[in-house]
Amino acid sequence: MAKHPQVHLSNPKELHFFSNHFSRGLSWYCSHFEKVRQAQRCGEITPYYIFHPLAPARIAAAMPRAKLIVLLRDPVEWALSQYFHSRRLGLEPLWLGDALAAEPDRLADADSTLVQEELHLSHHQHSYLSRSRYEQQLPRYMGLFPQEKLLVLRSEDLFLEGPRIWMQLLDFLQLEANAMPELPHAYAGDGDVKNVDNGLRHMLADQLAPTYRWVEQHYGIVWPESVGL
Repeated sequence: MAKHPQVHLSNPKELHFFSNHFSRGLSWYCSHFEKVRQAQRCGEITPYYIFHPLAPARIAAAMPRAKLIVLLRDPVEWALSQYFHSRRLGLEPLWLGDALAAEPDRLADADSTLVQEELHLSHHQHSYLSRSRYEQQLPRYMGLFPQEKLLVLRSEDLFLEGPRIWMQLLDFLQLEANAMPELPHAYAGDGDVKNVDNGLRHMLADQLAPTYRWVEQHYGIVWPESVGL
């Protein structure tokens, strides 16, 4: 959306204000948009907001009229992608199987820490399977924002059905028609994800079965490529 003439996205695009930097105050957040003149829509892109338990209420209190776009990736692929992202950044010393096994203990005190408005590094850096539990995260937003303010899409469709999704985004944000920008052909780092053993994928798919069912029930979103897992 950043290339649409009526849209301005923050730089950096992930401000993490409603998650990690809330103590800096709303004036700090607004300072990233002060120089905007022509844009009719301003925003940012911080995927961590979906997972952070305090972000929805903070967003609703600060910007009750905000429109939110949520792109959901296949839960198994998202869990794996988050792991390899942390590995590439040097944040994850454990191999994949060990990291998944360690996740419950790493996140055991996360909620109590975050409620105290303190950072929890493992919640941000070592949350893989937990981040894919959309059925635990989206209801926080659904209870605070009306349906017309919350657009939930399957992120893979950006690559598979780009023009249709682009028009859907323009309509949701009430923007003028504009040429769709060129998109990359795949997710960054997908090479590592594709090499993961099928046995581990089966295990993750079994654990995330409630997520797949919930997303299909509430948003009609399915991931056909996961049916054979």
